[in-house]
Amino acid sequence: MKLYNTLSGRAEPFSPQDDTVKMYVCGMTPYAPAHVGHALRSVVFDVLRRYLEFSGHRVKHVENFTDIDDKMIEQAARLGVSTSELAEGNIERYLAEMDALNVLRAHEYPRATREIPRIQEIIVSLVDRGVAYPVDGDVYYRVRQKPDYGKLSHRSLDDMRAGARVEVDEKKHDTMDFALWKAQKPGEPAWDSPGGPGRPGWHIECSAMARAYLGTPLDSHGGGQDLVFPHHENEIAQTESFTQDQPMARFWVHNGLMRLGEDKMSKSLGNLVSVSDALERHSPDALRLFFLSSQYRSPLSYSAESVAAQERAAERLRNAASAAGADRPGPALDAGPHRDRFVAAMDDDLNAPRAIAVLFDLAHDVNRAAEEGGNTSDARATLTDLAGVLGLSLASPATETEEDFFPLLHLLLDTDAELRSVGQAPIADAMRQGLGGVGWDRLLEVTASDEAGTGDMGRDDVAAVIQALVDVRTGLRGAREFVLADRVRSRLAEIGFALEDTPRSTEWKRESS
Repeated sequence: MKLYNTLSGRAEPFSPQDDTVKMYVCGMTPYAPAHVGHALRSVVFDVLRRYLEFSGHRVKHVENFTDIDDKMIEQAARLGVSTSELAEGNIERYLAEMDALNVLRAHEYPRATREIPRIQEIIVSLVDRGVAYPVDGDVYYRVRQKPDYGKLSHRSLDDMRAGARVEVDEKKHDTMDFALWKAQKPGEPAWDSPGGPGRPGWHIECSAMARAYLGTPLDSHGGGQDLVFPHHENEIAQTESFTQDQPMARFWVHNGLMRLGEDKMSKSLGNLVSVSDALERHSPDALRLFFLSSQYRSPLSYSAESVAAQERAAERLRNAASAAGADRPGPALDAGPHRDRFVAAMDDDLNAPRAIAVLFDLAHDVNRAAEEGGNTSDARATLTDLAGVLGLSLASPATETEEDFFPLLHLLLDTDAELRSVGQAPIADAMRQGLGGVGWDRLLEVTASDEAGTGDMGRDDVAAVIQALVDVRTGLRGAREFVLADRVRSRLAEIGFALEDTPRSTEWKRESS
């Protein structure tokens, strides 16, 4: 596997130092709900983690929250709440939204305010070594004490100074020096320190948290490209000064930024789409396909139309994953070459767009093999497995609840009775056999219950019931029973499922409410 390393400026072979990949990701500052730019970052690093685990690695994933900074303090004052109350409310919401997007939870979610002793330990050490200095309760890092400062952003200190909008602060010995600790201002939350009450600067938080939860050097340190400078550059400087030049991280991985129009999506600019709004309009699979539709280091422009197009693409994958023909006696479709191509794409710096193309090739081959009477059981399992590496559940929003299940089940039973009453018992028998592992008797047991629950009926079972009804319609059309075939289609539409005839097959989808 090769992964692009911002530090070296090229893709390099990636492997962990030991049996566990130490993966740190810079998380959000929770002064407001998350937007889809945060979701893009989370999905990118979720896919990195998933692929590492798919490849046989153990991963320890840590993602921090910056729960104290100027924006947190200003927003909390505006809302009349404490910074901790503001932070925890938005963190809880963010985690729920990431759950909905099928993002694996990190193993640890440290907060800056819970790591104050570790932060102060590093600051005291840096002052003792002369690479940091206190002034009136503040503490600053001396950037000129780090000869290779700028190595991550590949710029010299003089170039940075020329292009930077640096806040004038007469306390600093150099305009590019940055704060490790900020003295308390009236009304601000504060913690005791050797230099007086105050709070940590932004950059020192991650140095302390990464060291505390993973140790150094990290295998991978990630975040958005807007963090390369100054945040990650400063993390490197203060951490490596503390560890006496031991590298902070072996790989620095940065995702491209989400844009809305021509500008970066940003809470401070106000040009954003919240994750909750996006999830109300689109399925998690469609959003993930959209986020992964371009190479992860490239910028991505958000539009509802672009995500809607991915909704249709997600439906194609879902339909193939639940296609008929899994247990047919015909030749089995070999998905091994597709798996090899998928792995080759992901090994090439997480080339998700190419990997997604492989999924659609496999879906096409599954559908064709099913039409030709082939056995697609293993190929469908491979499709589901590889989609899972990208965090795609291939779950139809329509097949998640009991409200969907029982109308479908009763339609199936009514259809069976009607087919037999009009002399189409062979089609009814084929329908029962087409249910595969669901089992006709098992469905009867569920029907006989008080309908308080679906027992152990799962998403795949519901999809099998829908597909059985689709096959009935196909059989009726073949028998020229067009009135009955149209009746099956209209009854499915009544309970929210639309059928679409294509030159090769009939596909079903949940109609939008």
